[in-house]
Amino acid sequence: MRVAIIGSGPAGFYAAEALLKRTDVEIHVDMFERLPTPYGLVRGGVAPDHQNIKAVTRVYEKTAARPTFRFMGNVCLGRDLTVEDLRQHYHQIVYAVGNEADRRLAIPGEGIPRCTPATVFIGWYNGHPDYRHAKIDLSVSRVAVVGNGNVAIDAARILLRTPAELEKTDIAAHALEALRNSWVREVFVLGRRGPEQASFTPPELRELGEMEDAEPVIDPGELAGCAFAEATDHSQQEKNLKILQSFSMLHSGAKTKKLHLRFLVSPTEVIAGADGKVVGLALEKNRLEIQPDGTVIARGTGEMEILEVGMVLPAIGFSVERIAGIPYDEKAGVIANEDGRVVDPISRSVIANEYVVGWARTGPQGLIGSHKAASAHVVEYMMADGAELALRKLPEREAIVTLLRKRGLKIVFFDDWKRLDDVEVARGERRDAPRDKIVDVEAMLAVLAQH
Repeated sequence: MRVAIIGSGPAGFYAAEALLKRTDVEIHVDMFERLPTPYGLVRGGVAPDHQNIKAVTRVYEKTAARPTFRFMGNVCLGRDLTVEDLRQHYHQIVYAVGNEADRRLAIPGEGIPRCTPATVFIGWYNGHPDYRHAKIDLSVSRVAVVGNGNVAIDAARILLRTPAELEKTDIAAHALEALRNSWVREVFVLGRRGPEQASFTPPELRELGEMEDAEPVIDPGELAGCAFAEATDHSQQEKNLKILQSFSMLHSGAKTKKLHLRFLVSPTEVIAGADGKVVGLALEKNRLEIQPDGTVIARGTGEMEILEVGMVLPAIGFSVERIAGIPYDEKAGVIANEDGRVVDPISRSVIANEYVVGWARTGPQGLIGSHKAASAHVVEYMMADGAELALRKLPEREAIVTLLRKRGLKIVFFDDWKRLDDVEVARGERRDAPRDKIVDVEAMLAVLAQH
């Protein structure tokens, strides 16, 4: 049986692993990636000061080493290849395209200079080719990050790390240079709901207290009314509250930079100065309401304040980029699916032999490791649906490569990526860093042409 996987992030690699481990049927997997580099969010999204998380790529390398696996980078579905091409050359298709679009605040002033989605900022400092030319102006002293998840925490932490902390990471060279000269001294992380509803994880939150020259600041009043459990086997929520409580009791003031954690506020307008750039953020104070189903929502009180900041980074979630030929669920911002089987978004009828894994299936939820079981779950459906599929005659396995080359494509295979990897690691050694990323696709292809 021959399967195409579109996207080479964690969910795609875990799906490949689950398929290739099958002993009941021989499966050949071709993984397509629009960039020359694999690993998706692990390379382009995980913060550079979280190298331990990036070590998961060693597991993916083992999958890539299997003889029935093929990686084809620099091939973009919707540009170089159509869904119809895939249907002709494969028995089944798995979409593992992640969430590459960002959700918007949808308030006046969004989009003015220095109001930049956190996805752009994160892509820029991680050396993602799409964002290497992003205009990130750090000549401001105060920044607001809107959102209460790990993405917001990552953005805030990178803004406040010292150059010495950053240079030993794989942060992009252009970002390191800009952050060396940054004027940023205060970052405000703003949550729409309360501390108990925040979605950041305890290890990420705790790390805010371990930065060299920045300290977390939280007004004890922000924690008023929160239920602090005394049990030792805490939930994530209870762990977060304990950490926030410890931050609220800090009074050192020894560090020069501050990270303010604010809750129960919603931005209503990004305010522009005379030069058209951000000078402030209008905030409405919220109160929490418990709905009949037990969910908690934030409701505006009408009480307003202006937070003076020179930059705004919204970090309120992601959605799937639309790809021609793939059904899209407008409301959920994901590929239309029923538990991983792709469906027509209107009729909800199943589209045979097409599946979706990862954030493209569920939206942005779950840490990297959680995708292993989730992708394997979808693979079980594939096997149940695919019993008769191997009887369908396909073109030769090499036919897809021939087709792409006829279209003038320079395909980057996994061995090619390993050569790029070696070059990046060698470049990184010059600054005692794990790697120095090549951030331009043309430059990557030029390196491969030389080696």
